[in-house]
Amino acid sequence: MAIEICGYTFDGPYTQVDYLRRQGGIYVILDKRGDGRWWVIDVGESGDIRERVECHDRATCWRFNQQGALGVAVLYTPNWTGDQRRLLESRIREAHSPACGVR
Repeated sequence: MAIEICGYTFDGPYTQVDYLRRQGGIYVILDKRGDGRWWVIDVGESGDIRERVECHDRATCWRFNQQGALGVAVLYTPNWTGDQRRLLESRIREAHSPACGVR
């Protein structure tokens, strides 16, 4: 499975965290709505995607804003710095204005 977000091909969306790897990258929390499309509700970056998504402090916001099934899309970036990941996170946040997280 794959989904394109801001010109990058992300793995997923996955509806279970068991599919996520303990690697660095950018994650996008998505909501599959009634029209069948995935909507961005949050975005972030981490050195350990699985741990971050499993224990996320904004998970309540995700559930509050979901209208369908929640999923997570991931772009693993093992050779990127934190600054590079944050730059793409900001770009996605600007393009999609997600309901959760820093705006």
